[in-house]
Amino acid sequence: MKKSLLSIALTSLLATTAFTSTSVLAIEGLSANAAVVSQYFFRGVAQTDTASASAGVDYETGNFSVGTWVADVQDGLEIDFYGSYANELDSGFGYSVGFTSYQYTGDFDTEYNEVNLGASYEFLSLAYSIGTWEVEGGSDQDYDFLSVTAEYEGFYATYGTWGDEFDGDYIELGYGAEVSGFDIGVALIANSKELNGGEADESLVFSISKSF
Repeated sequence: MKKSLLSIALTSLLATTAFTSTSVLAIEGLSANAAVVSQYFFRGVAQTDTASASAGVDYETGNFSVGTWVADVQDGLEIDFYGSYANELDSGFGYSVGFTSYQYTGDFDTEYNEVNLGASYEFLSLAYSIGTWEVEGGSDQDYDFLSVTAEYEGFYATYGTWGDEFDGDYIELGYGAEVSGFDIGVALIANSKELNGGEADESLVFSISKSF
């Protein structure tokens, strides 16, 4: 009998946790994460129809950080590379500037590159990205993305909208908590027809992750 993707992903998560707990943590400033989601969504767009496993490694020194993150997108892998500078003032206002490159194996998609800007104060955060989608065999497309998130004691609400040559928006409502050292989450995602192949839809997504 073949193992289900979720079973394989959970096994991978536990194995990655065991490995990194004995190696990654030995380097100051280095951290890692692993996760499984029942369905992978990115900015309101479904990337998979089934469960997806992911893992990442980050290095932080002072206000600077760099990292990489890999996720299963069924037809290959999504591999992200990113870096940023972030700071928080005495007033509690936080800000960040960074860059992200999204790469793909297989035939799932092509390359995206974007500049990321962020701001936060108390329970509110704002994120804005400006990017380019490299279209294989065609003209590259420019896009921007804006999101606003409110958080309170594990609950959060996000509104995100795409612009320029992309279109569509979504609302995500969720809750997360730590259980036995793992982060457990659930989210309801309602996206517009532009992000869901011509018909608006709602999806319930469950997640389990571990950071170390």
